[in-house]
Amino acid sequence: MIPTVVWGTGNVGRAALRAVDAHPALELAAVLVHDPAKVGRDAGELAGLDRALGVAATDDIDAVLAARPRAVVYAASGDIRPDEALADVVRAVRGGAVVVTPALYPLYDPRSAPPEFRDPVLAAVAEGGGSLFVSGVDPGWGNDVLPLLISGLGTTVDAIRCQEIFDYSTYEQEDSVRHLVGMGHPMEYEPLMLAPSIPTMVWGGQIRLMARALGVELDEIRETLERRALDTTVTTRTMGVFEAGTQGAVRFEVQGIVEGEPRIVIEHVTRIHPSCAPDWPTPPDGTGAHRVIVEGRPRIEVTVEASDEGENRSAGGNATAVGRLVNAVDWLVDAKPGLYDALDVPLRPAVGTLGRKQR
Repeated sequence: MIPTVVWGTGNVGRAALRAVDAHPALELAAVLVHDPAKVGRDAGELAGLDRALGVAATDDIDAVLAARPRAVVYAASGDIRPDEALADVVRAVRGGAVVVTPALYPLYDPRSAPPEFRDPVLAAVAEGGGSLFVSGVDPGWGNDVLPLLISGLGTTVDAIRCQEIFDYSTYEQEDSVRHLVGMGHPMEYEPLMLAPSIPTMVWGGQIRLMARALGVELDEIRETLERRALDTTVTTRTMGVFEAGTQGAVRFEVQGIVEGEPRIVIEHVTRIHPSCAPDWPTPPDGTGAHRVIVEGRPRIEVTVEASDEGENRSAGGNATAVGRLVNAVDWLVDAKPGLYDALDVPLRPAVGTLGRKQR
């Protein structure tokens, strides 16, 4: 069994606790939390399970890492604290741990990552013998392994489009939805996530990964952006009221340009209510989905819907991101120390889990 730490117990961390508990090769060794109210609580309770797991949460990072865990699932947010998240991850890698995380967007494609992100990790790998794999859903499997797999079913490929189409009212991350993405703010507000170059910082690595796998050279990466205001005031279950006239929907693309044409595209269509921008693409059930469209011969379209925690689509997306990461841990433990990307780490069948109940 591989002793594994889950660091963070928010939306991603809850799913990570369940995934580690369910994995036949992993053993939950510790749970790290930031909130004092969670210290001492059993991991099973924090995971939303109906039973205890016998591991109490702690905020003592020094003690947990001093025990030299073999693996760490870093589930703390990096959206608004990238420097702190990088420091945490580097510390764990330097201690010899295999670390998996969705938190560090620049490292989804380590080859194109800024030196200030890549170099500390490489130094920690060399010093401590740990490893790092950064992935998720979108960015993540929704725009690396899935589109590349689907492209291999075609005779000719003209373009690949990866879409995330979501009703953000299902999210339980109000700060991110309101302030990073701008939902509910006046239309003159400039949300950080939509600022020029930021979408490329987050999703550009996925464009480069796909281009590398497809054997094509990118001319450049471009961005497009559209925003719509709410026609009427709406009230959401998780985040309260969003006033009429404020931002209610966003549509943007990160485009990989090949020979002057957008051939590899990652598109996001996000709403705070289905009534906003009804002419934009919608998911099959109106809630949320990830879609890959391969234009060519034949034309191929695949839509993935995931749900968890009471049919919640946002929780389902988090769970798939966690599944990609946690299911890679034993592969990474057997591999040599290094900084890995999605083209290195295989997406494998769920060996040992079919029909298996969680411990």
